Amino acid sequence: MPAASKIFCGFRALGYVSNHVPLEVRLKFKEKENHVITCVGKAFHTYNCSKLGIISVSDSHPDDITCIAVSGNLVFTGCRNIIRAFHRGTKAVKTLKHNDNDICLLLPFGNHLLSVDSESNITVWDYKTEEIFLEMEFDPSHFAISAMVHPSTYLNKILLGSRQGLLQLWNIKHDKLLYTFPGWGQSVLVLEQAPAVDVIAIGLEDGQIIVHNIKYDKTVMKFRQDWGPVTSISFRTDGHPIMVTGSSAGHIALWNLEERKLQCQMRDCHTTAVTGMKCLQSEPLMVTSAADNTLKVWIFDMPDGSGRLLRLREGHSAPPNKVSHYDANGHNILSAGQDSTLRSFSTLHDKHNKNLGRASFDKPASKHSGLKKDLHMMPPITQFTSECSRESDWDNIVSCHRGLSLTTTWNYNKSTMGKYKFNHERFKTDPRYKNTTATAVNITSCGNFVLIGYSSGHVDKYNLQSGLHRGTYGKQTAHDCSIRGVVVDGLNQVTITAGQDGTVKFWKFHKPELIESIQLPSDISHVLLHRESSMAAVALDDFTVSIVDVDTRREVRRFEGHDNRITDMTFSPDARWLITAAMDATVRTWDLPTGKLVDCFLIDSAVTSLSMSPTGDFLVTTHVDNVGVYLWSNMTLYSFVSLRPLEQTYEPKIMVMPGTSIEKDVKEESSDEEEEEEEWNIYKTPEQISNELVTLSLLPNSRWQNLLSLDVIKARNKPKEPPKKGKAAPFFLNTIAGITPKFDLKEDDDDKKNESKILEGRLLPLSDIGSGLLNSKTDADYEKVMNKFKILGPSAIDVEIRSLVPDGGGSVDVMVQFVKFINHSFTTNKNFEIAQAYLALFLQLHAEVIAHESSVIEELEKLSMKQCEKWTELQNLFTQSLCLINYLRTATL
Repeated sequence: MPAASKIFCGFRALGYVSNHVPLEVRLKFKEKENHVITCVGKAFHTYNCSKLGIISVSDSHPDDITCIAVSGNLVFTGCRNIIRAFHRGTKAVKTLKHNDNDICLLLPFGNHLLSVDSESNITVWDYKTEEIFLEMEFDPSHFAISAMVHPSTYLNKILLGSRQGLLQLWNIKHDKLLYTFPGWGQSVLVLEQAPAVDVIAIGLEDGQIIVHNIKYDKTVMKFRQDWGPVTSISFRTDGHPIMVTGSSAGHIALWNLEERKLQCQMRDCHTTAVTGMKCLQSEPLMVTSAADNTLKVWIFDMPDGSGRLLRLREGHSAPPNKVSHYDANGHNILSAGQDSTLRSFSTLHDKHNKNLGRASFDKPASKHSGLKKDLHMMPPITQFTSECSRESDWDNIVSCHRGLSLTTTWNYNKSTMGKYKFNHERFKTDPRYKNTTATAVNITSCGNFVLIGYSSGHVDKYNLQSGLHRGTYGKQTAHDCSIRGVVVDGLNQVTITAGQDGTVKFWKFHKPELIESIQLPSDISHVLLHRESSMAAVALDDFTVSIVDVDTRREVRRFEGHDNRITDMTFSPDARWLITAAMDATVRTWDLPTGKLVDCFLIDSAVTSLSMSPTGDFLVTTHVDNVGVYLWSNMTLYSFVSLRPLEQTYEPKIMVMPGTSIEKDVKEESSDEEEEEEEWNIYKTPEQISNELVTLSLLPNSRWQNLLSLDVIKARNKPKEPPKKGKAAPFFLNTIAGITPKFDLKEDDDDKKNESKILEGRLLPLSDIGSGLLNSKTDADYEKVMNKFKILGPSAIDVEIRSLVPDGGGSVDVMVQFVKFINHSFTTNKNFEIAQAYLALFLQLHAEVIAHESSVIEELEKLSMKQCEKWTELQNLFTQSLCLINYLRTATL
């Protein structure tokens, strides 16, 4: 089945930290460190508590995760009606499925796992054998299970809480109800085991916290928080009798159990309900999470006993409106969300992420009042522009806000709001412009000026360094309608403004004089300029896109195909592509030279903003009702893609949105053996990637590069003087030179001179490699000979090749087999460089013998043809790669 897109494929999602599913904490005994597990939709993340650094990301689920539980090294997740067991937080090793009801709660219980579905049915699994141990059915109208806990030291027993307020103690081994607690007339939301045996903390919907002794059915103490339902409970175990409770308002209360009173309050810890809360074992630390996409670590070191924020990991708490790449490397992505914050996400590592803060009319007053009750918070950012050329000198980001004529500046290096807020006096004093809003903004390429367009038709120019007003375009207004776009060319010569009525005007930048104007056939939505190519894309309200050449001031292309409002556009770095997104949930790629649509795909959620990396490797998108920032990889950089124009009747296909890690296929069936997991984790490098490519031997260069220069090396390393005879001992015995003097007990050299020496002819034995060559008939035989050659050093290889000729102990047949051996290496494309070196040495040493042997010449002619063929293929690959590199280098300049 063809892919939904020829150009893009899902890479991963950024900006996800946690959601409404409660977190889990696992203690790693070997590392002596706590790990926090949070849910991010279809996957879960594992963080360390020491730095909140991400350790692992699980495989993606087919749907959102509804609950998480931890037991030892296994992490259990509930997704729809399927339970999965993950080992090391990455790969699912077991899958449990019973009925068609969604899983709501999970509770590990020794070697068993308890699951509660949406119909309040309990299934007890033996997760090692994947068998069902017990099934328990409840009537949701009388006892709808909302919480459960295993009381400490209670063998085979669980305590169940219901929405009706009743509690029941069950023995799951014998399927027997032991006791029913009448409750307190409110739904039970949380059950938590206290450090004391027999004592359970119960959180109710009306804000009551009941500390109850289940052995005697007696309430030990009772508290009430005034912030609504109790969403989470935890106990400190570091020697302080403190119980911590979370509320739906985002506040946290600390209760002193010895004095039976409220110890202190921690307000505005989260902007939504505190759904996850765990006090770390024997440490003054607490980890909390909420649906506001934040994970926080608190340390209890304040004078009143409350917690101080120690570490924080966060993303957008509301869907982002606008996304754009910041620098020329494409490593940082600016994102403005509906939570009025401006953030920077790094594509390299999460440690480089930045939070530039939340927009505020009065920053000091906002810090004093707290973020949740901030009366000075500004409306969300609708548009922003950035320029990094003068980022070290002054503010380099300017943003527009919903419903405001005021624009704000931001400093990327300092990660904070800037010192200027641009707002002309006319909008403060003239009642005609009371409801004016800033609609477009653009910073010049030099980083000195910013141009702001308003709904009143005004276009103002400000200096970013001084914050002073530097002029207005037009006598009174640049347009008689709302400004939809304002851009400046790369040389600060021409300013282009676009009005809602379809008029595009060209102005002199320094002297605001009108040069020319053109009329487009429909109202304008927004404008995008590619400064290097002087091409401006103009989105129109009739769902079309016009391409205007800034140099000739003419419309040169028009693209039609979207069925709904165009939300955003972006150019590729070389301006060959224009990528557009619309509310019809499609992303379309248009080829500017041909004026044709070359790629189109559908997404489940419509794109609100998109940006192409300056290096062309990633496309970044944001989506409706989605807090993540999604990366899509450009496949044309890694493989050949045929960009033929799509047909008029082409129907786009839905592309699955990427997860927080590289997408893998989720296996619905459980694995039968544990060995499969080890095979998954260990990657074995193939011996050869493709038969069409040349494979090198990976031997050190010293083994083969100097084979043709051995004579020169030996002559250079020859000692200048012959070795001198050592001084004789003080008596008649000769001595052997060395570190330790030894006596020479051998016979005189005269006896050696008389020995006969037979150094030539066929009397020399055939070497091991020569015997292997003679007996080589199959590929495996040639591989054995090559492995023997690889073991030898340069001098030994020289001796072996010298011994192939008849005078060295070899024969003509051995020489023919050696040529066939080299031919086999060229045919298989393996060990290419050492085969070339061996052949060169063979020809250099035995040229005279080869000239008189016709059989060797015949094999060498075959070898010559094979070598020319392979070298031509290799040269074509080199040429293709060099052309591609030169093209990419010139296209990105």
